[in-house]
Amino acid sequence: MKWTDVSKGSLFMVNSVHMMTKLRPFVRTFLKEVSEMFELYIDTMGDRAYALEMVELLDPQREYFSGRVISRDDRTQKNKKDLDIFLGHESAVLILDDTEEVWQTNKENLIVMERYFFFASSCCQFRFNCKSLAELKRDESETDGALATVLKVLKKIHNMFFDELKDNLVDRDVRQMLKTVKKEVLKGCKIVFSRSWASFPTIDRAENQHLWKMAEQLGATCVTKLDSSVTHVVSTDVGTKKAQWAVKHKKFLVLPRWILAANYRWQKQPEQNFSVNKVS
Repeated sequence: MKWTDVSKGSLFMVNSVHMMTKLRPFVRTFLKEVSEMFELYIDTMGDRAYALEMVELLDPQREYFSGRVISRDDRTQKNKKDLDIFLGHESAVLILDDTEEVWQTNKENLIVMERYFFFASSCCQFRFNCKSLAELKRDESETDGALATVLKVLKKIHNMFFDELKDNLVDRDVRQMLKTVKKEVLKGCKIVFSRSWASFPTIDRAENQHLWKMAEQLGATCVTKLDSSVTHVVSTDVGTKKAQWAVKHKKFLVLPRWILAANYRWQKQPEQNFSVNKVS
């Protein structure tokens, strides 16, 4: 055996690559249900030895991937992932990945997954200043975690692709369906960003910022000026003029993480959980 189960099914010591890995909660059910809708591939920036070890853990009965494994040794460009080595047309492919930057030419196919920080070393690797799940002595929810959330999205898009549109199957494009589903998340929200947040150095460049674009992709309207139709002010400081305006006019005053959470969870999150006057 190349790996040792040290936790009755989820925590493994992978002997051949000298590492410990943790399977994300709900992954077994996720793979089973997704495999009934999609042909599955694994694509990793790790080397082939690592990739094959992960396949052995995720798919020991060889039910899901059937040799469809792509590692850094197989790709056509270094430090970049691309659909050019996949079988199938781009209009019928969805990508799940926790790193957006590696899919420069296929972002419209991408569903960005929230990273799974179980080990403290993972937080350090990705330079996240937070406690890991292991340090917090808890784990991600099986019923309401990242994989369960994304499974609902995949089912919805699969249904749209095959069932809701009965004709012209050849002309359907999963990328357009992904955009349509995403735009429902923050539909009806009108957002102003406070310049107190360091990522918005000037108003002129606000619309070019990552979170501005993300909010628009989620269906929100982003503006630079305050008026009565604004529903949310995004800030990190309750003392700015825009933040004070939000308080005075009883608008939602939320941290930038509110948008990120909506992006990962595929639904608008309770504003009170991201209040600026709360410790982030």
